[in-house]
Amino acid sequence: METVSKSGARIIREPGDRTIVRQNNRTIITHNEGAVFNRFTPGAKRTRRGDGGTESVVDRPGGVRVFSEFDRDGRLLRRYRRDRSGHEFVYVDNRRFYRNLAVGVGVGALAAAAVVALAPPAHAIPRDKYIVEYEDASEDDLYETLTAPPVERLDRGYSLDEVRYSHSLRQRMRRIDLDNINFDTGSFDVAPDQYDKLARVAHVLRRVIDRDPTEVFLIEGHTDAVGSEDDNLSLSDHRAESVAQILVEHFEIPIENLSTQGYGEQYLKVETHEAERANRRVAIRRITPLLSRADR
Repeated sequence: METVSKSGARIIREPGDRTIVRQNNRTIITHNEGAVFNRFTPGAKRTRRGDGGTESVVDRPGGVRVFSEFDRDGRLLRRYRRDRSGHEFVYVDNRRFYRNLAVGVGVGALAAAAVVALAPPAHAIPRDKYIVEYEDASEDDLYETLTAPPVERLDRGYSLDEVRYSHSLRQRMRRIDLDNINFDTGSFDVAPDQYDKLARVAHVLRRVIDRDPTEVFLIEGHTDAVGSEDDNLSLSDHRAESVAQILVEHFEIPIENLSTQGYGEQYLKVETHEAERANRRVAIRRITPLLSRADR
């Protein structure tokens, strides 16, 4: 279903709680974070809050409980963990970002507010260290990439939506291209015989999470330029979620440490409008240092 918002944004609502927003020469896709989290945590305890939102609580080993608060549209407001002694540690805190917007703001205005325009980062990191090709990388290379600080100092912490929708902000962190995971044209399925290709990165993710259980990693989905832009956005979002599902269900990476986002054909690795396997990819980057971790 396609509508036009009061702000002039073109909004396409898709099955599966996904929404494509076109405004000011930008196109993004949003999805219901609460629905994704619930799908990956069938044993979670869920309660409805007075404001129409929900809270999900997941029990983890060692008496740890993970709390996720969502608004009525399924947007993540806050996620934190509470240990057995009652100490709380924050993964994501988006409350200030949403509080600074008008009450009841539509998805078009929300998407526009989330875009941060920064200059490209200036750094001297070799390209093969800044963008790591998974198939050729050692486990030490992967670990270095997923523990490295931002390549350039940041003046503040950002909301999860600002990170998702701001390319120049994400460029502050190194990334790993999972170039050995193959997607057929128009498909987001990962065949079971490819699952073990993710074993090394899953092991590294676990090492980083064991060091700091509140680490957050963004899984990015991409497509080639064949097909419509809208279809490719949806396809890429599904691809990112497919890889997250394998990491959660096959390798037991906690879903609270992962976030997913599709970018369609916006960031082609190989500049071509033809079918290109290298563009049908998924990437991972650590985004913990970019996030605002406290409501202050």
